[in-house]
Amino acid sequence: MRRILLLNPNTTLAYTEMMVRAARAVAPPGTTVDGATVAQGVPLIRNAHDFEAAAAAVAAFAERVPAGIDGLIVAAFADPGLEVLRDRLAIPAVGIAEASIGETGDRRFAVATTLPDLDAIIRRRVAACSALKRLVSIRTPAGDGAALMRDPAALTAALAATVHACIADGAEAVIIGGGPLADAAAALRERAAVPIIAPIPAAVNALAAR
Repeated sequence: MRRILLLNPNTTLAYTEMMVRAARAVAPPGTTVDGATVAQGVPLIRNAHDFEAAAAAVAAFAERVPAGIDGLIVAAFADPGLEVLRDRLAIPAVGIAEASIGETGDRRFAVATTLPDLDAIIRRRVAACSALKRLVSIRTPAGDGAALMRDPAALTAALAATVHACIADGAEAVIIGGGPLADAAAALRERAAVPIIAPIPAAVNALAAR
């Protein structure tokens, strides 16, 4: 796997840059990671309507994949548009949700995220990955998740408390459920009593294994 393209299904370029940094930090030697952002959609996927818009934008991106790419990451949790994209591409494509779930192994796990209106969509993706029986909870901090994401220190603190609640639920591993949460996920991996699964590194690992 020489060239990976990370596709941000949100239209916010700052999120793309953050996630590319996270991917490059764990990419195997000799592997390059480039970023791309969907041309249409929403700045942040917050609900089912936004998710469907992002899925359509991801599917349309199949016509824009540059030559020479060896693998592609769909970098929004719950993997919008991933299956359609796979059907249209000859290269491997992975989603950050499925990759994160894969890293839980056979452990009971929880998802700590910031946007409660995506709960049903996340559960649907977990079910599609045949892992619903191991999901103990999906938890979000109180307050406006989108506002939290504009304050990195507050975001990390709020997610740390959410992770502790997930552990109290019985989780043996906690997935940080969101590509734009990459920096917070990296910080939290040093603090928790159970494995914290950061979705961007999980996706890079999944592609590297192929």
